Amino acid sequence: MMGILLQTQIVTDSVSSEIVEQKTLSIIKLLSSGGLGGNIIMTTLGILSIFAVYFLFERLSALNKAKKEDPQFIKKINSFISEKKINEAISLCKKTDSPISRMIEKGVNRLNQPIVEIHTSMENQGKLEVNKMENNLTNLATISGAAPMIGFLGTVIGMIVAFHEMANAGGNIDVELLSKGIYTAMITTVAGLVVGIISYISYNFLLAKIDKIVFNMESITSDFLDNLHKSE
Repeated sequence: MMGILLQTQIVTDSVSSEIVEQKTLSIIKLLSSGGLGGNIIMTTLGILSIFAVYFLFERLSALNKAKKEDPQFIKKINSFISEKKINEAISLCKKTDSPISRMIEKGVNRLNQPIVEIHTSMENQGKLEVNKMENNLTNLATISGAAPMIGFLGTVIGMIVAFHEMANAGGNIDVELLSKGIYTAMITTVAGLVVGIISYISYNFLLAKIDKIVFNMESITSDFLDNLHKSE
């Protein structure tokens, strides 16, 4: 009796392991089960996701570098200007690699001009710096909008495949054949939404960081111009 129970248990375990293995294989093959159209859509979304992650970390690195600020920089610049050491102020700006230093340098180079001219030159340089910081953000925004649409395109392709199989099967509908089209429709939609959501969140996150840096640039520029006005 014990031997029969052991054999029954062994058979049950083997059947269960086969079922688990089949489920695991079906999940592994899920991404490639949508046919040629589904594979093309998934490959495209995969490439877009790689670009989105690259743009995110590349911009994060650039913005972290741009927001670094030496608290002694402005004090030294104001000290040089008050002592009429213009060449030393320009040299310090050139040695400091930041958007603020490049804006201040534009202003220092025009100290012999009216305040309005100095402000305009610094403002123009600030626009150039903001444009540099926003590099690749448009690409990230494009991915956030295009990825869901590409996923929906996969949905349409998947449904076309499903209806095509239904038409060819006539009255004998094969569920396994229909599942390929349904897989394509569901997987590409989910993948497109995931890539789009990640890109959209990344875009707004980076935009918020740029806004903070720009606000800081405007504040420092305003203080610099005020000091110039007082020193006249």
